[in-house]
Order: sequence, then C-alpha cells, then structure tokens
Amino acid sequence: MILQRMQLRTINLKFIIKAVCIYCFAFVGIQVQAQEIIPDEVTPEKPKDTVINATRLKADGVAAVVGDFIVLESDLNREIAQLEAQGADLSGITRCELFGSLLEDKLYAHQAIQDSVIVNELYIQSMVEQQIQGILAQAQQDINWLVKYYKKESEQQLRDEMFEINKNGYLAQEMRKKIFEGIDVTPEEIRTFFNDIPKDQRPTFGTELKVAQIVVIPKVTEEAKQKVIDRLNGFKKEVENGSSFITKALFYSEDGGSKNNGGLLPTMNRKNPQMVKEFRDVAFNLQEGEVSEPFETDFGYHIIYLEKIRGQDYEVRHILLRPELSQEAIQEAKDKIDEIREKIVDGSVTFAEAAREFSDEEETKYEGGRLMNPVTQDFNFELAKMDTEMYTQIQGLKDGEVSEVIQDEDRINSIKFKLMMVTDRINDHEADFAKDYLKIKNLALQDKQVKAVEKWQEETIRNTYIKINGEYRDCEYQSDWLKTE
Repeated sequence: MILQRMQLRTINLKFIIKAVCIYCFAFVGIQVQAQEIIPDEVTPEKPKDTVINATRLKADGVAAVVGDFIVLESDLNREIAQLEAQGADLSGITRCELFGSLLEDKLYAHQAIQDSVIVNELYIQSMVEQQIQGILAQAQQDINWLVKYYKKESEQQLRDEMFEINKNGYLAQEMRKKIFEGIDVTPEEIRTFFNDIPKDQRPTFGTELKVAQIVVIPKVTEEAKQKVIDRLNGFKKEVENGSSFITKALFYSEDGGSKNNGGLLPTMNRKNPQMVKEFRDVAFNLQEGEVSEPFETDFGYHIIYLEKIRGQDYEVRHILLRPELSQEAIQEAKDKIDEIREKIVDGSVTFAEAAREFSDEEETKYEGGRLMNPVTQDFNFELAKMDTEMYTQIQGLKDGEVSEVIQDEDRINSIKFKLMMVTDRINDHEADFAKDYLKIKNLALQDKQVKAVEKWQEETIRNTYIKINGEYRDCEYQSDWLKTE
C-alpha cells in the first residue's frame, strides 16, 4: 500500500540521517582499514532477529567489512548503549535494523573517500578538543582520568581514535549531502504524490495550534555597556603584556560553550563561515597573535584572539561578556508588559496590533506575534509534537485568551517577559491538499530523497567489496548487502 510504503521509507530515512549524530557523542572502536576477505563465523543454530536489548552480551568480532571499513560486534553494542543513554526509544527496533544502519554509515564514508570528499582536519581536531573538554568539565576530572576510563595507552591514542570516529562521521554526512544535492519537488510532483495515495490511506494530522507571543526585553544602560567594554579592554591590554588569553577565557568568559576550552571556537573558514557577520568581519581582519578591540553582537560584547591562520582556515578564541541588567530596567520591562496585557484584555488593542507596536522580538512582531514552526516552516504546531516548554506555557489557555506574564530567557537574553496566545486551533483531520500543502510537500520531498538513496545504495553496494559475517547473514535487509542474485 502506497501510504505504508511511504511511511516505511520515511522511518528509514530518519534512521539514516539520525545515525550520523552518534559520532559526535559516542566513542566506538577505531575503524581499521582493511580489504581482506574474512571467513564466515559458524553458528550452530540460526538465531532469530530480536528486539534490541542493550544488556545482551556478545563476544567481540568482525561482523562485516564494507569497502575499507570493518564493523565490529562491539560497534553495534556501543551504538545501542549510546542511543539508550540519549533517551532514544528502541522498542520494536531490532539489532538487524540497527546493524543495517551501521552498514549504511560505512558505505557512505567509504564512497566519500572514493569521491575525494575533502576533510577539514582542523575542524575535526577542534571538534575532538571540544568533546574532550566538555566531558572533562561534566565529569570534573582531568585528561589522565579520561585516558584510563576509555582504556587507552596514552592521550594521543585517545585523540587519534576520536579523530577517526569524527572524521568518518563527517565523511558520511558529506556524502549524504552530495546525494541529496539538487533534489527538489515541483508543484506537479507534489500533486501527483498526494493523488497517488488512496483516499482511505491518506494520513491524519493531529490537533494543531497557531501560537503568537509578545516579548519585552529589559534595556541595557549605556553605563553597563561601557563597563563591559572597559573590562574587555583591560583583558586585551593584559594579554598584550604577556597574560594568557586562555586563562582569561576560562575564568571570565560568559560563553558556556567555549569557556571550558579556553574560548576556542570551531575552526572558521572564509568559504564556509559559521559565526554571525559582526564576528566574522572582526576575525577575518586580524593577524595571527592579534587581539581585537571589543565589539558587539546580539550575544553581548567580545574580544577575539586569532591563534592561527592556515590557508582559508582561522583558529580563534574569544571572551564574551554581557552587560549587567539593572533592577530598574527589569522592573521597567515588567511594568511595560503588564500595561500591554491590560490593553489587550480590555479590548483597547488586539494581540496582533500590540505585537506589531510593542514586541521586541523582530522575528515575530511583523507577523502579529505569530510563531513559525521551524520543522514545517508554517505557523501550525501539532499538539502531540509541540516543544515541552511551549506546551507548558500555553496549556490551559482557551483560544483567544491572553496568558499571564511569563518570565523567560534564551541564549541571548538572560531575562525577558512574554505574553502568549493560542490564535487558532485545527482539530484532527485527514490530510487536505490546500490546508496541508507544506506538510504534503515535505512528505513528497522525503519520498523522493529516499528513492534517490535507494538507487544510490543499490549501485554503490554492487560496486563495493562487502562481506557480512555470522548471524548477520540471516538478517532481512532493505538493501542487498548480501548481494543475492
């Protein structure tokens, strides 16, 4: 049935895309390059494919060879343990299904090497460094503890292994991007996709809400801004006189993501910059060893230390400070939003009018405060999939009712005040082409991407050396890993 096939493909695609994230968090055995033929392991009895159980203990061994990569039994066990540690629901998912996902990762990485996909080694090294510092900060331990914990002979061995893991994950991710490059769907393809689903098999979308908000952010005084600028200028002068920028960042930076790493950020590249424009403009105009003047972004005030330049790659550290909010500014913002709420409640203005006039959130104010769903790119939020924090803030609200004042924060603002409203509600309904066009478009695109992956896998498996061992020869795979005729 078309819809069932579509759903299976969708699930498979999500599994494929999700797998690459594991490399960022889990340490698995280093993937040794090999092209040798490995004999099958003899098993006395054909095992049944079982639902995943992380407590199942198996002797380690080579489970498969895919091109230049091997897959160990321990790789699968570690991946299952890591997924469970991340809170993934593995009920109903078998070892064979997850093993197939591992084979796909190795196939992507192998083909990426054949296609000469360029690896940004500085970026991978930076990623490894951030992972190590993050683990040490969380565990409150030192590097010797980490080396011992992962049973490595030296810090360099640990770093080398982590580098290989992250590099292979990067290769797999880049290969997926290459497969999806240029894939899009036309309006006619979307219509055909929808019409090909029998009416009695069309998906039902759950209750959806449209949500709007008004945000008032306390204003920082010029005096507080200048205080931060003066402090950063002091750091700059001390570093230029011989103090350690890394130490300053460790003790004083307010960027939680980099401070434990001495302010080190992911490697910046002129061709593929990742920072906000103001940050890039300063960083790319520094010389090696130079410290910038203080400058402002939405996140606060920074100084940058340019550590190294290698071609197009820039290794930078920064210190971030945020101006302190005065109690007077906080109270002023609270009084302002209280007044806005009163005007909405007594009917002096509508919620949308008040948002356009008074909200400090640029992304929503010109839409009357309406929030966009980042997943579907429309204004509808499916109730069952709504972010927990948003659900908590709007639960109990009737349609058209304005919330009480909510104190909140985000990565830029330590304090902000919000009013929220459910502006519309769409009850459970069968997919409608006009109402649900964007959702149907996403399903059609996803279906087309899955078909592209299936075609790519079929051709690549045919042309790649692959050997599956032991019980995994008895699995039923969606792809022809066993190369059956």
